[in-house]
Amino acid sequence: MMQVEIYDCKTLKLLTTLDDISGDELIVEVKERVRKNMPNLSTARQSLRLQPRGKSLDDHEKLYLIKGANAGDRLQLYLKDLGPQIGWKTVFILEYLGPLIIYPLFFIRLPWLYGSQYAYQYPKHAVVRLALACWTFHYAKRLYETMWVHRFSHATMPLTNLFKNCTYYWLFAAFVSFHINHPFYTPPHVGSLRMVFGLSGFVIGEIGNYSIHVAMSNLRPPGSKVRRIPLPTSNPFTILFDFVSVPNYTYEILAWFSFSIMTQCLPALMFAMCGAYQMTIWALAKHKAYKKEFTSYPQHRRAIFPFIL
Repeated sequence: MMQVEIYDCKTLKLLTTLDDISGDELIVEVKERVRKNMPNLSTARQSLRLQPRGKSLDDHEKLYLIKGANAGDRLQLYLKDLGPQIGWKTVFILEYLGPLIIYPLFFIRLPWLYGSQYAYQYPKHAVVRLALACWTFHYAKRLYETMWVHRFSHATMPLTNLFKNCTYYWLFAAFVSFHINHPFYTPPHVGSLRMVFGLSGFVIGEIGNYSIHVAMSNLRPPGSKVRRIPLPTSNPFTILFDFVSVPNYTYEILAWFSFSIMTQCLPALMFAMCGAYQMTIWALAKHKAYKKEFTSYPQHRRAIFPFIL
């Protein structure tokens, strides 16, 4: 048995002491003990570390596996309050619901958007209507995946992420839609190579993205946090697992750059570039985590772009 002292990450002040802790206890069980001693601090708000500025300990890590946590020892852990939390699913639903509602408002041309002379004059050009269909399909797919496909490894995230994520998605939805549905917007010719190439790339990207999400969901049994090395399945779109760690990002980047080619719209390209930049950062972090967690992880895989990065 051991004694665990919990200190504040910022002030280094002793917050509480936990006695008679078994080395077999999980970090999540330690968090529950902290919650009992400090009722205002839910387990979701707690980040426990070995050092004040160290990495958060995994909820399912046992105390005896932590460096220095030998039986009979006094273990010092540092706690950071993550602040108010909100469910991942709730955040995803709200951030994706916004673009699904905002984009069509510009398509129907409400009077206060482009002036009363263009009010409710729906764009007739096929590319503009295709753009609406593609945009709607993407975010409807995102909502469907959030509700019935994704299995989240963490139940909550900081409440501040809700405002940050919604601002990004909602403002970009308005920015892109304003230009594509503008009365003075000049779309590519129907049947042009750019339009056909762009639409084809978007469809491939969306199907591939969904295929990868389903494959990754099937890796984790319902209600568990089991992690396995992602591998290709019988679905041909999952072959990208042989080349990159997070092919869902690869396919999504393909979809949005194809969308910008199809529409020939600069704001759409800006949206694709911003998304690609952020997804590349996430991909590199996930790739590093995979290599650290699995000793048998395929060494030839790149993070997001085959043979490159």
